[in-house]
Amino acid sequence: MDHAPPFLASLVLGLAFAFAFGLIARVLRMPPLVGYVVAGIAIGPNTPGITIDGAFTRTMAEVGVGLLLFGVGLHFRPKDLLAVWRVAVPGATAQVAFGTLLGAALGLALPGLSFGSALVFGLALAIASTAVATRALEERGQLSSEAARIALGWLVLQDLVVVLGLVLLPAASGGHGEEVGSAVLLAIAKLGAFAALMLVVGRRVLPWALRQVARSGSRELFTLAVVVVALGVAFGASSLFGVSFALGAFFAGIVLGESDLGHQAAAETLPLQRIFAAIFFVSVGMLLNPLTVLDAPVTSVLALAVVLIGTGGLTFGVLVALRVAPATAVIVAAALAQIGEFSFVLMELAIGEGILPAALRGPILLGSFGAILLMPLTFRVLTALTARLPTWTQRPPRDVPRTASLPRLGGHAVLVGYGRVGVLVAAALRRHNLPFVVVEDDRARMELLRRQAVPVLWGNGTQPEMLEAAGIGHARLLIVTLPLAWEARRVVELARAANPRIEVAVRAHQDSEVDWLHDQDSAGLAVMGEREVALGIADFAMQRMGVAASTAQATIDVLRKRRVADAAVAGLGA
Repeated sequence: MDHAPPFLASLVLGLAFAFAFGLIARVLRMPPLVGYVVAGIAIGPNTPGITIDGAFTRTMAEVGVGLLLFGVGLHFRPKDLLAVWRVAVPGATAQVAFGTLLGAALGLALPGLSFGSALVFGLALAIASTAVATRALEERGQLSSEAARIALGWLVLQDLVVVLGLVLLPAASGGHGEEVGSAVLLAIAKLGAFAALMLVVGRRVLPWALRQVARSGSRELFTLAVVVVALGVAFGASSLFGVSFALGAFFAGIVLGESDLGHQAAAETLPLQRIFAAIFFVSVGMLLNPLTVLDAPVTSVLALAVVLIGTGGLTFGVLVALRVAPATAVIVAAALAQIGEFSFVLMELAIGEGILPAALRGPILLGSFGAILLMPLTFRVLTALTARLPTWTQRPPRDVPRTASLPRLGGHAVLVGYGRVGVLVAAALRRHNLPFVVVEDDRARMELLRRQAVPVLWGNGTQPEMLEAAGIGHARLLIVTLPLAWEARRVVELARAANPRIEVAVRAHQDSEVDWLHDQDSAGLAVMGEREVALGIADFAMQRMGVAASTAQATIDVLRKRRVADAAVAGLGA
């Protein structure tokens, strides 16, 4: 039998080990990403046993970071980021500056390291990983919070610093002052050109193109189109403008997030984001060589301390000084108290240019691995620290703004599906001015509803992101009119998980579906088309034969909740 191609074997083994160690981490009440990193160590080239292809894994990891940042960008609006710039710009600038100086102080204590090299070493220890931070925020359910907006603004500024650093390093290692200055100006010009292209052209072209795909009615093509946009923009930004792959994908997400396509695009790419993000953390673990850490244990431990203090501690202190609520500052600081992909790129470039010795690779990698491993403890320590802060800092966090495309709702109905059944339900609700939101995956119907000023979201209701966008957590009623039973069940399960008290009405086709809903909620309503025809005729017959309308309705209510066979046996006297 032919052996599997090495790339295929690397992908399968990487995912299998990530799953196994992620599951162990979960059992031990730790974030799964810690297990992914340990899995990378286990199958990396620096430990005995199974080894997978590192170059292939790093390529997949870069795709994962791009998709992850694209998904994060979909949840944000430019105005949300602009709203936190007054905090993110001075805060991130101060944190990077002081964190770099703290790391440089450690570098100067090492033999043979110049001041310039020490600054590069310090910068590598002061830049947080966007992939790690966003995954940490997602695991705590904070991706739509004020803390996430501050963290993303912070990380965007850090990414811009790294882009300039990557431009400056080769020029500074062997160039003159004029060469360094021209390199910086060129990098700024390219970044500005990319931003202008996305804002002027991308904002119009990308949503328009995806709308055309959406109108085709093919979910497969739409998913493929979204991935092409995310990775295509990221690749173009990296190849043509010198912008990092992840930052390019993030900007693509922000552009699409402004349109009504954002929620469904996020739902379609979420599984891919999670799979490739796991590969990213495996690739981080593969870089770590435990033996190099043992060669410089003191430097490695001090580097880890610099990361925790210079990034996590300084971030928390700066945010509190800027009058950000401590509860928000804790989340931001704990998410940023680590280093990752950009630090690795900076490190490898500096080593390749002869600016840093190869011996510092181990301490930097340990700083990353150790900080990720200690993230749960960092969060607890910072949380405990808030209790000791002066009273003037104890301000409640600001409310999270509502979804831009919908009015503020509460106690409303969420109607999933706007076909022949849903249109009549919506008409009844509108007739009495009752608040509701429609979730519809047919693009033409969605556009018709929008023209009629009906609150509507385009996307598939079986995706948790769509229900969250419809405000399912504070809705009073869920109405599911989807034709497929498994889709209806999925929607009900997601709604129940988000809002256990919500009442449910579901379109059903078989007695088993009715029984399933009644097992979930005896007060819910499951409506079968054929049964409702029979019940309507029965109601008409009873009233024409002299039964009072209230008595007839009571009989209909009893029969509606019974199986057809049971009703036939029991008769009307039951």
